[in-house]
Amino acid sequence: MFNAIDRLLAHPIGTLIGYFSVGILALIVFLSCFELVTKYKCWDEIKRGNISVAMATGGKIFGICNVLRFSIEAKVSIYDSMKWTFLGFLLLLLSYFLFEFLTPVFSIDEEIKKDNRAVGVISMMISISLSYLIGACIY
Repeated sequence: MFNAIDRLLAHPIGTLIGYFSVGILALIVFLSCFELVTKYKCWDEIKRGNISVAMATGGKIFGICNVLRFSIEAKVSIYDSMKWTFLGFLLLLLSYFLFEFLTPVFSIDEEIKKDNRAVGVISMMISISLSYLIGACIY
């Protein structure tokens, strides 16, 4: 089975389809995990027009895809890309918990749910910034 997949991935269109599929799957799985750990329902809040949730979620989407982008640029195999993306997700999740822990004065989740855009922007920028740090370590 791996030989057939490897042959498919040897072609540029196969590579595109493979990485695109991994990216979509990663977004579905990892955003579902983020949904479980937040105190609000991301897509319900976005539907209501909550800009802070949209920014925080957008930062997470960018962060996940950016780590995958770095692994593609590093020319690692698609299997290694999946490993790096998973590790990147774990680190982004850890940064989310650290952000909540390091701000004991207020709850990040509650402020984002209340549409505190300042907190939403900071949350988005943490995800984006740390995805660059994670990605820079991929070789």
